[in-house]
Amino acid sequence: MKYHFAPRGTFAIILPSTNTAVEAEFQQMRVPGTSFHTGRILIKNPNLDNDERFDQFMIELREEIGNAVANVMTADPDFIVMGMSSETFWGGMEGAAKFEALMKDLSGGLDVTTGAQACNAALGLLGAKRIGVITPYQTVGDDQVRAYLTEVGFDVKGVHGLKCPTAKSIADVEPETLKEAFRKVDRCDVDALVQAGTNLYCAKVAAEMEVELGKPVIAINTATLWHAYRTHGIKDQMAGFGCLFEKY
Repeated sequence: MKYHFAPRGTFAIILPSTNTAVEAEFQQMRVPGTSFHTGRILIKNPNLDNDERFDQFMIELREEIGNAVANVMTADPDFIVMGMSSETFWGGMEGAAKFEALMKDLSGGLDVTTGAQACNAALGLLGAKRIGVITPYQTVGDDQVRAYLTEVGFDVKGVHGLKCPTAKSIADVEPETLKEAFRKVDRCDVDALVQAGTNLYCAKVAAEMEVELGKPVIAINTATLWHAYRTHGIKDQMAGFGCLFEKY
């Protein structure tokens, strides 16, 4: 629906209740004539300090996601944007496609942008083949990100997971820790670097690392919002958030 305050698009942002980064970073990248409206997925137990608890986190997330979508749909948005990434990579290409179909069904047929979809599109546009990846996840989450990116055609040269102990603590990771993680997965034969995990405050860090490393560094929140804008016909460019918004 076109509102007078947001004639170019009203975006429903679906994210875990523990996430504090998405709304903050998206607002920094909001273009005139758009608005964001949040549906929060209740996370009952944010403990992620081992693979088993990470798996349980994913189960509970799937159970609650329908409630978050139903809540935000009462605002009558134009478009769905996933402000979470782990579920969007889960199960490879087939799992990602099923998740996109689920979100489209839950929203009554709205177009959907996911983190996995956005990273795939961004890396393809940039012509990247060999990539390095950082995440906040435990090993089980890292394996899912690696599997998806490999299946869609990228050569994943390395994945560095920060193994954050809780869903909330992901947001506490310091910029220098993120920069050092990027350096660990950078190699001379790597074309681009990617960050998964939407609760990492990484949009501006990634832009800074592009300058340092001389290659594309893709923060998932930046890629997701960029993809949502472009899919919705919004072509605005902006400085300060890396090559995607500056050049494409």
